[in-house]
Amino acid sequence: MLTDKQKNEVKELIQRRITDSENELQLLKQLTAAVAPDNSIGRISRMDAINNKSVNEAAYHKTRKRLQQLKNVQEEVDNSTFGTCLRCGKPIAYERILIMPEKRVCVHCST
Repeated sequence: MLTDKQKNEVKELIQRRITDSENELQLLKQLTAAVAPDNSIGRISRMDAINNKSVNEAAYHKTRKRLQQLKNVQEEVDNSTFGTCLRCGKPIAYERILIMPEKRVCVHCST
């Protein structure tokens, strides 16, 4: 079970990660803009641009999912069950919570 000090640290961490994710989403949205066919770049450069767009779209979707998970867990930090693995019911290591606060299972159950 987490102490009040640890819960406050986790809350601050989650808020920072939410802000960072929102900023990252704005950037990725710009990077996923369509590659205009009338743009006067060469064939290879156009292929690179299309490939980069696909990579950035995948990053956008992953970041959006992580942001939603962070927002969900932000509401649960004060619950008595926060920090307890949803699968096995054992405490999640505080260090794991600091690394991935959006994950609700312990290392053992995540594999």
